[in-house]
Amino acid sequence: MPDPTDAPSAKKHVAISGNIGAGKSSLTEVMGEYFGWKAVYEQVDENPYLTDFYNDMRRWSFNLQVFFLSRRFEQLQKIEQMDQSVVQDRSIYEDAQIFARNLYEMGLMSGRDYQNYNELFSIMTSYLDPPSLLVHLRASVPTLVNHIQQRGREYESTIRIDYLERLQGHYEDWISNYDRGPKLIIDVDELDFVNEEDDRRAVLNQIESRLFGLFSDE
Repeated sequence: MPDPTDAPSAKKHVAISGNIGAGKSSLTEVMGEYFGWKAVYEQVDENPYLTDFYNDMRRWSFNLQVFFLSRRFEQLQKIEQMDQSVVQDRSIYEDAQIFARNLYEMGLMSGRDYQNYNELFSIMTSYLDPPSLLVHLRASVPTLVNHIQQRGREYESTIRIDYLERLQGHYEDWISNYDRGPKLIIDVDELDFVNEEDDRRAVLNQIESRLFGLFSDE
């Protein structure tokens, strides 16, 4: 594998997308260590609405999504001010185009709240640059369930299979139409880039080629 220190020095911002349990945080850590970049994680545990949301989605959906959106916007403002390259756990686009959309379509967010939310999202993203590269981790629902069970977060214990399946459909629609910048889709069902060196090397090779390779701007 090429030495990452030999790569071009221009600042990079890589966002990692994927369904709940796809491995975003793990890949963020792996990339941060390999490239020597700042790793910026999703502030899940800091969301005061999360447990309430999983217990009563209809009541807390708007509160949850606005909290995530405001924190992600604040996070991205800080990223744009940094001089160093950054790898980010989850993109801001997923907040609106996956999670809020899904809640609205399930009848768990009112039309009024959904419209309000999307107006906030549009205003916020108009002030932001898209990432240099979006890396999307594609995983089947059984893989997602396995990962969720392994990490054992209490607030995720009530997530329903049909909820993950609905998110999965939205993710497929979204990533196929994503056109804000370069993207790379990695199928992770047969990969263990946390524990297997060969798998980690393969994933990092794909990302490095997309970022710094001959056709990286296409």
